[in-house]
Amino acid sequence: MAFARPRKLFTEAELYEYAIGALARRSRSVAELKRLLRNRVEAETEFGKTLVELIIVRLKDQGYLNDARYAAAYSSYRRDTEKFGRMRVISDLKTKGVHSQVIEKAVASVYDEVKEEELARAYLKRKRLQKPKDQKETARIFRNLMRAGFGSKTIFTILKKWDVDDETLGALEETIPD
Repeated sequence: MAFARPRKLFTEAELYEYAIGALARRSRSVAELKRLLRNRVEAETEFGKTLVELIIVRLKDQGYLNDARYAAAYSSYRRDTEKFGRMRVISDLKTKGVHSQVIEKAVASVYDEVKEEELARAYLKRKRLQKPKDQKETARIFRNLMRAGFGSKTIFTILKKWDVDDETLGALEETIPD
């Protein structure tokens, strides 16, 4: 099944309405919205590039588009709802095209009062992961927590409190990239 190509928009009004609709569906970063808009205009032409920039500036001036506000809201949502760690949120925001200085400020403000071990335990509870019975389950929990953005120090603290044997912890420590 082939997907239809998006209809090209040629006027500023049409592109602006499309941008407003995209922002109404969900909040987006500047880079994400630019990517969407470029698909709707002749992006290779000077006119298309100028039109996209004009719409972005207009949305910023009206307060509809703000990367700092987006990064803060995204970080707090991921922390509170999905219980993700700091590193996961940072990598997700980088993927969404948010500038690294904006990411640092937003994530620092959201995660400064958070105890990482408590957040990791809440993540484990949310995923219904319990104390491992063998090496295989321990490795699975370790990988799960690494993907969720928690530091190895926090993960090893949790595993030690679960009385995981030192041999298993040593084997896991060797798998951590430097």
